[in-house]
Amino acid sequence: MGMIFSAQMSSQDLYSVLHLFFSWYLFHLQLAKTHGNIFTLWFGWIPVIVLNGFQAVKDGMTTHPEDVSGRLLSPFFRGTPSGIILASGRSWKQQRRFGIMTLRNLGMGKKGLEHRVQEEASHLVEIRVEPVDPSFPLFHSISNVICAVVFGYHFSDEDKTFHELIHATENLFSTWCVSLLQMYEILPWLVSRLPGPHKKALACYDVLSSFARKEIRRHIERGMPAEPQDFIDFYLAEIEKVKGVKPKYDEENLVYVINDLFLGGSETSSTTLYWGLLYMVVNPHIQEKVQKELDAVLGPSQLICYEDRRKLPYTNAVVHEIQRFSNIVFARVVGTESTVSSLQGTIVIPNIASVLYDPEQWETPRQFNPGHFLDKEGNFIPREAFLPFSAGKCHRVCLGEHLARTELFIFFANLLRAFTFRLPEGVTEINTEPIFGGTLQPHPYRVCAIPR
Repeated sequence: MGMIFSAQMSSQDLYSVLHLFFSWYLFHLQLAKTHGNIFTLWFGWIPVIVLNGFQAVKDGMTTHPEDVSGRLLSPFFRGTPSGIILASGRSWKQQRRFGIMTLRNLGMGKKGLEHRVQEEASHLVEIRVEPVDPSFPLFHSISNVICAVVFGYHFSDEDKTFHELIHATENLFSTWCVSLLQMYEILPWLVSRLPGPHKKALACYDVLSSFARKEIRRHIERGMPAEPQDFIDFYLAEIEKVKGVKPKYDEENLVYVINDLFLGGSETSSTTLYWGLLYMVVNPHIQEKVQKELDAVLGPSQLICYEDRRKLPYTNAVVHEIQRFSNIVFARVVGTESTVSSLQGTIVIPNIASVLYDPEQWETPRQFNPGHFLDKEGNFIPREAFLPFSAGKCHRVCLGEHLARTELFIFFANLLRAFTFRLPEGVTEINTEPIFGGTLQPHPYRVCAIPR
């Protein structure tokens, strides 16, 4: 893992560090500059190795990827089935492998699922001209893609159940934070008995779990079709197929897998697009350049495909820069499963923000600049330090990475071909600082979507 600095910290220092986790900038500047890009902190009795900057994260996550494929199991989550996100070891490999194979069977990476994305994007461009907060329409359309895959249907705009799920998701991500989990690690017995945002977060998660259980019941009562139609069908069939095999498949674990897919397939992509429209309003010259490229390459009614990104290098670069600059998941927390006994159970935090803003990798890291992904001739160029989905062959790269990339490009291109986004009349400033929670969210804003 390289040279590790063990920072001995007082309780006051520890309290400061918990707050520094909310800001990659302060965290990186104040600690990495002093101790180097790899150092160890102690949260209570738990060692935490922090990796900062592209080279440290790349080396730490790819040199021995199996050693850092575990998942920190906080007392906040302990005692519940693991699903995919919170699983480790053989269970994680089993559930992840099944998840990937099933999503592929349901069209991920193929034209079938891309067609669902195109349908939802077409529905999304029905936004009216008057000032609107685009948060709900974006979440609704993005979420409906994964809902069709998992549940076999999508929700209407007015569906009360869907509004409850969105409300629970918003509250879950706004109340969940790193400091909450760390306090659970240090004083689990005390914190679990105190009122606070953790109680609200757990209640919100229970809303999602309750809905997942109802969907499982609905599928069971309907009976298994000759050919599975959605993810729940495939999972229920697997439960019957592998009875008695461990790690096991069961209905309770399916609840948590459904939650993982719903949250992962809804929140991150919709939040990234929410940031994207904000950046277009703040940078109208970039918005105009994207629109000119779309008009020159695509017809006004042509169906936009993911493959079109190869003909739209500037639009593709803007989508990538939105992901880099918004950096909605500023750090990831994993546990080691190392054969080296001294590292077993150690928490590793690859600071993804420090990679996406690494001044050694990006020309203007603190500016929104699509040129980061373009060569001198205007051709799109991939960047090795572009790691919004994490890194490493065996590390926890996003399960739905291909779907997320497809959604971001197709939704963004459709929106900018259909509309010009501007601030409402009389509004001259907009807050671009993030709100810290489970993901980095923009402050709520309203825009006018002017048909082109």
